[in-house]
Amino acid sequence: MGNRNTQKDLQTEEWIKRANDDELSLEAIFKEGGAPNTACFLSQQMGEKYLKAFLIHQKKWYPKVHALDALWELCNKIDSSFEELKNDVVFLNDFYVTTRYPGDYPTFSMKEAKEAYDAALRVKDFVLAKIE
Repeated sequence: MGNRNTQKDLQTEEWIKRANDDELSLEAIFKEGGAPNTACFLSQQMGEKYLKAFLIHQKKWYPKVHALDALWELCNKIDSSFEELKNDVVFLNDFYVTTRYPGDYPTFSMKEAKEAYDAALRVKDFVLAKIE
């Protein structure tokens, strides 16, 4: 039984490490004046990885989807205080597809990229407070 909890903790830590990698890349984008669209996409990815970390921590699984609203719904069923993140999750959700296909998306500004990053940081802080 202890082995199962250890495996769950390792998977949770792995998702957090991958989200931290996204955050490091975002910090470099803002410091060096990188691409805002990439920052928006990485912010969505960061939020996604933290939601999956929570699901692994709580339930030992997560669905293999990228839709933050679907992940958020699962998290909210476990802990209704996730309602606080709904606006941030809905905001970040749009950056997965819209930043992936050239010609199908607008060019985002650095201001919008910073707003996406701030939303991802709120997801990070909220989830880490729940699992630590």
